[in-house]
Amino acid sequence: MYPEHTPHLPAQRAVELHQPTPYPPAMAVPAPLVPAQPGTVPTVTSIVLPDGRVVTGYAVHPAQPEPVVAKPVVSRTAVNVALGGVGFLAVCGGLILLTSFIAALTAFITQLITLAAVIFGGWIAVQIFSANGHRAGGTTVNIRRAVIKRNHFHG
Repeated sequence: MYPEHTPHLPAQRAVELHQPTPYPPAMAVPAPLVPAQPGTVPTVTSIVLPDGRVVTGYAVHPAQPEPVVAKPVVSRTAVNVALGGVGFLAVCGGLILLTSFIAALTAFITQLITLAAVIFGGWIAVQIFSANGHRAGGTTVNIRRAVIKRNHFHG
């Protein structure tokens, strides 16, 4: 890593001088061949450069840029905002339908509970008021279509 110790003074060391090597000038890449229409000869153009050199070659017509794509009448941002609004309205409509469905389901469940209560209550009433349902104990006396059992009067 470090140079070995030498008894020479720095001025006594040999100095190598490197001269840069010049590169030859860059060669221009030849232009691609332009196909000529049959029967026509392309025009040759010569240009005189400021230092006096003359450059001669075929006239190259500039490439036509591609036509600019026409912008839509409505901007994409406006379309996105409109679609977002439509989506929001669809969600709100869905929520309204959902709340209506929940209300209808609640009403249906309430009607089922009421129906079950009516049926169960009717079954209880039949058990209480039936002649066969309660025979244990007591004397039954028929007085003018009324039935009296012990201290209860049933009409």
